[in-house]
Amino acid sequence: MLATISQQANHSIAQFARPLPYSVDAVWAVLTENDKLQKWMGNLEIIELRKNGKIHFNMNDGTDAFEEIAIIDFIDKEVLAFEWGTDTVRFEVSPTSEGCQLRLIESIHALTEHTAKDLAGWHICLNLLTDLLNGIVHNEFPMDDWQKRYTDYQLLVDNSKA
Repeated sequence: MLATISQQANHSIAQFARPLPYSVDAVWAVLTENDKLQKWMGNLEIIELRKNGKIHFNMNDGTDAFEEIAIIDFIDKEVLAFEWGTDTVRFEVSPTSEGCQLRLIESIHALTEHTAKDLAGWHICLNLLTDLLNGIVHNEFPMDDWQKRYTDYQLLVDNSKA
């Protein structure tokens, strides 16, 4: 299922919702424990898991280069939000009768040519996260799947601008 994009007064909100048949604890672990996190989002490394803590976005180019990302909101086993360039990304985990609901909400300052790339990337990363919970580990990022989703998100972003 594709994300939805809604317009706010001075920004856009892209929202992914994934019902998962797993406990909040299991989903929180894949979001916040580096050995699991890096299996679905290989660039991220949590350094200080707390509000005003930090995450590294590792370039993974052999140079040890990284960008530091600030954690702007944190509630243990409920909310992890961080800067994403000029935007913000927020993960929310809440229990349901079947497991839990995972929401990824990106607040987007301006819809640009890069927005569809980011949204396609988050879409694939959420698929990888779900696969990891199901016991499937991918050794490579599925670029063919990303390309298909990128096309979908280009259309979605273009329609959201209209």
